[in-house]
Amino acid sequence: MLTEVVLVAGLGDHDVGEEIWRAWPGSVLVRYDLRDLVQGVVRRWVDGELTVLELAHGCVSCTLGLDLVPLLERLGGRVVVHLDPRLEPEVVCFAVCETDVRVEAVVTVVDRATWLADATGNDLLAERGLSAAEDDDRTVAQIAVGPVEFADCLVLTGGQADPVLDAVLDRLNPRAARHDRHGLDAAALLAAIPPDARRGRFDDGFGALLNGRPPLEPSHGVAVVHFAARRPFHPMRLHGALDVLLDGVVRTRGRLWVVSQPDRALWLESAGGGLTVGSLGSWLTAVSDWSEAPPACRVTGSTSPDRRPGERAQEVVVITLAAPPEAIITALREALVTDEELELADELDFVDPFIESYDEMEEL
Repeated sequence: MLTEVVLVAGLGDHDVGEEIWRAWPGSVLVRYDLRDLVQGVVRRWVDGELTVLELAHGCVSCTLGLDLVPLLERLGGRVVVHLDPRLEPEVVCFAVCETDVRVEAVVTVVDRATWLADATGNDLLAERGLSAAEDDDRTVAQIAVGPVEFADCLVLTGGQADPVLDAVLDRLNPRAARHDRHGLDAAALLAAIPPDARRGRFDDGFGALLNGRPPLEPSHGVAVVHFAARRPFHPMRLHGALDVLLDGVVRTRGRLWVVSQPDRALWLESAGGGLTVGSLGSWLTAVSDWSEAPPACRVTGSTSPDRRPGERAQEVVVITLAAPPEAIITALREALVTDEELELADELDFVDPFIESYDEMEEL
């Protein structure tokens, strides 16, 4: 039986999931509490009935694989899932993509009073008592920014309208409709989601670096920085340059070409003070037979019309709040290899701190 799901995400306490459940006829409300997940304990409510689960190896993956996904398949019909913030909606959508579960909408709740500080801060989840496992090194910024970027619609709570927050949201997810929690009409919220909304389709890293068509001009100190180049990065200089993305930056997404890994596309993603570099697979130009290349390897190095698809290239997009755009461009440009280094690339032995990025990213 097909299960239609609305996922409700977001930091902080709110009752938006319950509001949507009441407005969606015939739906079941599921709510998770993972605050004791490190001890292997998960609390789950289904229409108000509490079940305490004990997982031998408490982790987000165990919760998804052993409970949430089987539960959704078993329930069928309409289900509203109020996610614990440790369960990111993109990860949930990835887990159900090959099941009989269809995501109807991802709704993310944004607290006007706290979201900007969370999205640009350096706090680890462990420092807030939010870690999902002993080795969970995610930052609060990562679980604040990701669900907003992935949402089909946003519900804003607390405080007055903030033009700076609005400017950030305009650039982070311009396609998502915004609704105020005060006087929220949950039925209208669901009805307003356009047919071409993401609805749980996840980004494998090879698509557009920006969601929708955000305004590119600066507003209220918020700016979009686009860096592109047609020569590789020096691995150690790039490693040092990444510090410029960790202060005053809301979001970074990018595909990287490092001279010491000429055939491999790397993926860069940051939120606030948290940054990840991982492997995307091969550049298409590194594959001898393009027709046999798997779809996940068909990278478009850029949308530039003068560059053929799959050609190696740098492309990084940054949404800044306080960081000077010029400083970011300069730092990345200075991390590129020189003409001499490029000419001798096959002979030089580069120290590459990104070599461990061969492992596939688990956080995307």
